[in-house]
Amino acid sequence: MSEKNSNNEQDILDAVYQIVQQRKQMADGEKSYVKSLFDKGLDKILSKIGEEATETAVAGKGGNREEIVYEAADLFFHVLVLLGYYDLPPEKVYAELRRRFGVSGIEEKASREK
Repeated sequence: MSEKNSNNEQDILDAVYQIVQQRKQMADGEKSYVKSLFDKGLDKILSKIGEEATETAVAGKGGNREEIVYEAADLFFHVLVLLGYYDLPPEKVYAELRRRFGVSGIEEKASREK
Protein backbone atom coordinates (compact mmCIF):
# COMPACT_ATOMS: atom_id res chain seq x y z
CA MET A 1 0.00 0.00 0.00
CA SER A 2 1.38 3.36 -0.92
CA GLU A 3 1.73 6.19 1.60
CA LYS A 4 -0.96 8.11 -0.29
CA ASN A 5 -3.46 5.23 0.02
CA SER A 6 -2.54 4.75 3.67
CA ASN A 7 -3.35 8.37 4.41
CA ASN A 8 -6.69 8.10 2.57
CA GLU A 9 -7.78 5.19 4.75
CA GLN A 10 -6.65 7.02 7.86
CA ASP A 11 -8.49 10.12 6.63
CA ILE A 12 -11.84 8.30 6.43
CA LEU A 13 -11.48 6.99 9.97
CA ASP A 14 -10.59 10.47 11.17
CA ALA A 15 -13.52 11.96 9.24
CA VAL A 16 -15.98 9.46 10.71
CA TYR A 17 -14.54 10.14 14.18
CA GLN A 18 -15.13 13.88 13.69
CA ILE A 19 -18.77 13.19 12.81
CA VAL A 20 -19.06 10.98 15.93
CA GLN A 21 -17.72 13.87 18.04
CA GLN A 22 -20.18 16.30 16.39
CA ARG A 23 -23.11 13.94 17.04
CA LYS A 24 -22.00 13.55 20.66
CA GLN A 25 -22.46 17.32 21.11
CA MET A 26 -25.97 17.42 19.63
CA ALA A 27 -28.73 18.87 21.79
CA ASP A 28 -31.19 16.59 23.52
CA GLY A 29 -34.04 15.70 21.21
CA GLU A 30 -31.98 15.94 18.01
CA LYS A 31 -32.14 12.66 16.13
CA SER A 32 -28.97 10.75 15.37
CA TYR A 33 -28.01 7.10 15.74
CA VAL A 34 -24.69 8.08 17.31
CA LYS A 35 -26.37 10.54 19.68
CA SER A 36 -28.78 7.78 20.74
CA LEU A 37 -25.83 5.52 21.57
CA PHE A 38 -24.22 8.24 23.70
CA ASP A 39 -27.55 8.94 25.40
CA LYS A 40 -27.97 5.24 26.26
CA GLY A 41 -24.48 5.17 27.75
CA LEU A 42 -21.33 3.14 27.78
CA ASP A 43 -23.00 -0.25 28.27
CA LYS A 44 -25.00 0.22 25.05
CA ILE A 45 -21.87 1.22 23.12
CA LEU A 46 -20.01 -1.80 24.47
CA SER A 47 -22.87 -4.15 23.65
CA LYS A 48 -22.88 -2.85 20.07
CA ILE A 49 -19.15 -3.54 19.80
CA GLY A 50 -19.70 -7.06 21.09
CA GLU A 51 -22.57 -7.58 18.65
CA GLU A 52 -20.55 -6.26 15.71
CA ALA A 53 -17.47 -8.29 16.69
CA THR A 54 -19.61 -11.44 16.76
CA GLU A 55 -21.17 -10.61 13.41
CA THR A 56 -17.69 -10.00 11.97
CA ALA A 57 -16.51 -13.37 13.28
CA VAL A 58 -19.58 -15.13 11.85
CA ALA A 59 -19.02 -13.43 8.50
CA GLY A 60 -15.38 -14.53 8.60
CA LYS A 61 -16.44 -18.09 9.24
CA GLY A 62 -18.94 -17.88 6.38
CA GLY A 63 -16.27 -16.66 3.99
CA ASN A 64 -18.44 -14.19 2.08
CA ARG A 65 -15.94 -11.43 1.36
CA GLU A 66 -18.53 -8.67 0.92
CA GLU A 67 -20.21 -9.61 4.20
CA ILE A 68 -16.85 -9.61 5.97
CA VAL A 69 -16.13 -6.08 4.71
CA TYR A 70 -19.62 -4.88 5.68
CA GLU A 71 -19.40 -6.29 9.20
CA ALA A 72 -15.81 -5.09 9.70
CA ALA A 73 -16.95 -1.57 8.74
CA ASP A 74 -19.72 -1.80 11.35
CA LEU A 75 -17.17 -2.93 13.94
CA PHE A 76 -14.72 -0.13 13.07
CA PHE A 77 -17.57 2.39 13.27
CA HIS A 78 -18.68 1.29 16.71
CA VAL A 79 -15.07 1.28 17.96
CA LEU A 80 -14.86 4.89 16.77
CA VAL A 81 -17.96 5.61 18.86
CA LEU A 82 -16.22 4.09 21.89
CA LEU A 83 -13.13 6.20 21.23
CA GLY A 84 -15.42 9.22 20.98
CA TYR A 85 -17.04 8.35 24.29
CA TYR A 86 -13.64 8.71 25.94
CA ASP A 87 -12.47 11.57 23.68
CA LEU A 88 -9.62 9.40 22.42
CA PRO A 89 -8.70 10.41 18.87
CA PRO A 90 -7.94 7.58 16.43
CA GLU A 91 -4.37 8.92 16.27
CA LYS A 92 -3.80 7.27 19.66
CA VAL A 93 -4.60 3.89 18.07
CA TYR A 94 -2.47 4.68 15.02
CA ALA A 95 0.45 5.56 17.32
CA GLU A 96 0.07 2.27 19.20
CA LEU A 97 0.00 0.33 15.94
CA ARG A 98 3.11 2.20 14.77
CA ARG A 99 4.81 1.33 18.06
CA ARG A 100 4.04 -2.35 17.54
CA PHE A 101 4.92 -2.39 13.83
CA GLY A 102 7.89 -4.61 13.11
CA VAL A 103 7.77 -6.23 16.55
CA SER A 104 6.95 -9.90 16.78
CA GLY A 105 3.43 -10.41 18.09
CA ILE A 106 4.79 -12.98 20.52
CA GLU A 107 7.40 -10.51 21.81
CA GLU A 108 4.91 -7.65 22.04
CA LYS A 109 2.43 -9.77 24.00
CA ALA A 110 5.19 -11.00 26.34
CA SER A 111 6.26 -7.39 27.02
CA ARG A 112 2.75 -6.59 28.30
CA GLU A 113 2.74 -9.52 30.72
CA LYS A 114 5.70 -8.20 32.73
